[in-house]
Amino acid sequence: MGTPTADALKYPFDHLPGPGELQEIVPGIYWLRMPLPMALDHINLYLLEDSDGWWLVDTGIAIDPTEALWEQVFERHLKGKPVKAVLATHYHPDHIGMAGWLCERWRVPFYMTQAEYLSGLAFSRMQREHFSWSSAQYLQRAGFSAQHIEQAGARFAGFGDYIKPMPMAYRRLVDGASLVIGGRRWRVVVGRGHSPEHACLYCESLNILISGDQVIPRITSNVSVMGGEPEANPLKDWLASHEHLLEVLPPDALVLPAHNVPFYGLHTRLRHLVEHHEEHLLALEEACLEAAPTALELLPVLFKRALDENQLGLAVGECVAHLNYLHQRGQLERSLNAAGHYVYRSIDDTLPLRQRRHRSLADDQPPIQV
Repeated sequence: MGTPTADALKYPFDHLPGPGELQEIVPGIYWLRMPLPMALDHINLYLLEDSDGWWLVDTGIAIDPTEALWEQVFERHLKGKPVKAVLATHYHPDHIGMAGWLCERWRVPFYMTQAEYLSGLAFSRMQREHFSWSSAQYLQRAGFSAQHIEQAGARFAGFGDYIKPMPMAYRRLVDGASLVIGGRRWRVVVGRGHSPEHACLYCESLNILISGDQVIPRITSNVSVMGGEPEANPLKDWLASHEHLLEVLPPDALVLPAHNVPFYGLHTRLRHLVEHHEEHLLALEEACLEAAPTALELLPVLFKRALDENQLGLAVGECVAHLNYLHQRGQLERSLNAAGHYVYRSIDDTLPLRQRRHRSLADDQPPIQV
């Protein structure tokens, strides 16, 4: 987890909205929090008021308290106007869990980017039988034992238990497109890495960014490789997206994130996140100078705290994302050992790593090596 210095970001709100209550950000934009059944115990949702109804941005996870809290919002806070649209920033269950229920209840359209919508459909419908030889191979190559892989297969499932059946139609969001809500224009700004085509919303007239999970002030979003695409390079997408956001968004925007609290200091936070991952990349290169470790053995380089079973999968996915980035840039050599695990060794040890910066994000990516 990366955190800027205490005075680097500014937090304009002293109080959090209570359960089922709205807090006004500016007239026509409201902040709502919903509970999550995990260590990160909340998600921030946003309601945008239009002349003839309300837009809901993200939905919460499909657990009983969420539905009851939404009903409380409908009863107390809609000013006699209906919900007119539901929009999800990306496909993770805390963001789309209630989308199907909300769209059915109000008979309204669902807005999402194409890659996120299709990913949500796929992951919400996965069953035990979708754990294949390729799923097992991914875990083996990350360094897991045969026993662990067998246990992982027995537990394997999508996240259908946390998502109401998704809407069977959607309206596609694309980068650069605009939505007019409450007489204000909101531009879609797509980021990648945490998810394939994450939609942020920026209103120039208000200088407000609804950032979802793309930019969060006090924690770093997970950037993982998963078994379904073992040679993916999401960290390259993540870093390139942050460079893009630095170019197209102003430094003084008010950021409304999906977790923690609204803040000022967008460019400061974006630069910190890039530096955070840069430090991780350098640390992994250093760890692979003498030894040839597996991804599993490299977890202590990235995570200083103990990891429980629920955290282990995401932690390995994040480690593999960093290793794929370095390997595909020609900075790590990767080979299979006798146990079928990928092991890694640094290639360029001619300069002290702390004096070497990674090449430009615009460098060509070499072909994927199997």
